[in-house]
Amino acid sequence: MEAKVISSGVKYSSLPRNYVRPASDRPNLAEVSDFHNVPLIDMACPDRSLLISQIGDACRDFGFFQVKNHGVSKVAVERMLKVAKEFFDLPVEEKLKLYSDDPSKTMRLSTSFNVKKETVHNWRDYLRLHCYPLETYAPEWPHNPPSFREIVSDYCREVRELGFRLQEAIAESLGLESESIKNVLGEQGQHMAVNYYPPCPEPDLTYGLPAHTDPNALTILLQDLDVAGLQVLKDGKWLSVKPHPNAFVINIGDQLQAVSNGNYKSVWHRAVVNAEKPRLSVASFLCPCNDSVISAPKPLVDATASPPIYRDFTYAEYYAKFWSRNLDQEHCLELFKN
Repeated sequence: MEAKVISSGVKYSSLPRNYVRPASDRPNLAEVSDFHNVPLIDMACPDRSLLISQIGDACRDFGFFQVKNHGVSKVAVERMLKVAKEFFDLPVEEKLKLYSDDPSKTMRLSTSFNVKKETVHNWRDYLRLHCYPLETYAPEWPHNPPSFREIVSDYCREVRELGFRLQEAIAESLGLESESIKNVLGEQGQHMAVNYYPPCPEPDLTYGLPAHTDPNALTILLQDLDVAGLQVLKDGKWLSVKPHPNAFVINIGDQLQAVSNGNYKSVWHRAVVNAEKPRLSVASFLCPCNDSVISAPKPLVDATASPPIYRDFTYAEYYAKFWSRNLDQEHCLELFKN
């Protein structure tokens, strides 16, 4: 059987043709600089007004930031990374039992982004999990490694709480009541992508993931400390975000850009790959309830000074549109502008 995933144990001496990007769409790694002034925000800061100000500045000027002293235990993080590695180290025959290229499935192992629609693939395998409510989705998760469900469930609970604390701070930074954003988003879903990027023979010719914004509300990214791969677009230039010990990268997603009436920007980012080492990352996504109506709260909208940039839409409508496209097409949010 031909492997459907690239984490198959096969060592590639050159990049397969269906992964090679056209010359106009390559990462140009030699031109990418390190991002030296990534906001690093201490969630344990005793000065609430300072914390809110720092988060507001980061959301407005960067669209992402890192957080430390975030309340997710070091044990939960270390166990999550360990069991993720154990999963991708399984024999390929075992992993392929979970393979699907159907984006509507709530648990699947897949590759690239949307293999049924793409002409050029991305150098990535990933395990996609729905995570809330846990009692609904955890029973369908992998049972190998045996500790997978317990470890990932514990991690999901802690990350969800962090996400809610961040949403409250982001609401306050916009001058809103702390619950305002959560009220718009409703009973939020939670997804996870456990990403694995095997060593790539020609990293300059492909992506792990090409430039995109996240379709959800908020992304909490746990990076591999040994291998950098995340790059963000700032002032028209791609910059490499080095992993910071004991920190998460927080991305503003498309829904928060819409809810903030464009005050905060969903960050363009991409993942590049490494010739020598595999890279692992764990992305947790907080998503609006499918039938929640995405609309900027009244204090952020003024008929003359700041009219609503986007029409009202449901998250289900947005998500369907997002998955019907290629990842590297124009910003999906553009389709919902007034």
